[in-house]
Amino acid sequence: MLGPLWAVLSPLIMMLTYTAIFSLTLPELAAPTGVANYAANIFVGLIMFNLFSELAYRAPMLLHEHVNFVKKSIFPSETIAWTVTIRQLTYAGVAFLVFVVFRLVTGGSFHWTIVLAPFIIIPFTLFILGIVWFLMALGAFTRDVAHVMASVIPILMFGTPVFYNFSQVPGNLAIWLRLNPIGDYIEMMRDITLHGRLPNPFAYLVIVAISYAVFLFGYQFFMRYKSVIVDVI
Repeated sequence: MLGPLWAVLSPLIMMLTYTAIFSLTLPELAAPTGVANYAANIFVGLIMFNLFSELAYRAPMLLHEHVNFVKKSIFPSETIAWTVTIRQLTYAGVAFLVFVVFRLVTGGSFHWTIVLAPFIIIPFTLFILGIVWFLMALGAFTRDVAHVMASVIPILMFGTPVFYNFSQVPGNLAIWLRLNPIGDYIEMMRDITLHGRLPNPFAYLVIVAISYAVFLFGYQFFMRYKSVIVDVI
């Protein structure tokens, strides 16, 4: 009945729920900045992580969902990854607009650095596309990949700074958490949207290089097995 309105309600409900739970059970997380700012931090984290997780969940079964296109027509199956990614980016864009309104309503402000958001989103999208192509190919050979991702994504969520910042994590643990590129993207997005800080140039270039490498690897992996995939799905 609500139709497209769910694109607004879903991230808003999720953000309010997590904020209430964590600010009540772990008040020390929200104490340094206040509940409103903590909610904004969670909102940014959820937008970025959900953009990744929704596609990672679906990717292993995408070719099975579009089997008629892949098997019964001359269809560039690699474009399925682009289609679902653009669709998810649209939902993330709607969620980002909700975040902007929420931030202004709660008395927050933005810095000029927010205009740099595309420089974070574009390499993040390349990283996601590489993951989607890789998981699409694996999922064509075995549906078990979908069950693996359903188990891994919730664990990865708590290993990613969605509900906390790297600064709140002990140094020896933070080093390992920073190996997760999603967490680096979340922290950079928070810097430019909430804190008016530019990302460390060296760290940014490293993460962009990693994302491009994942993009190329995922595409080449998919194209290598593309002709075989038609026969196994």
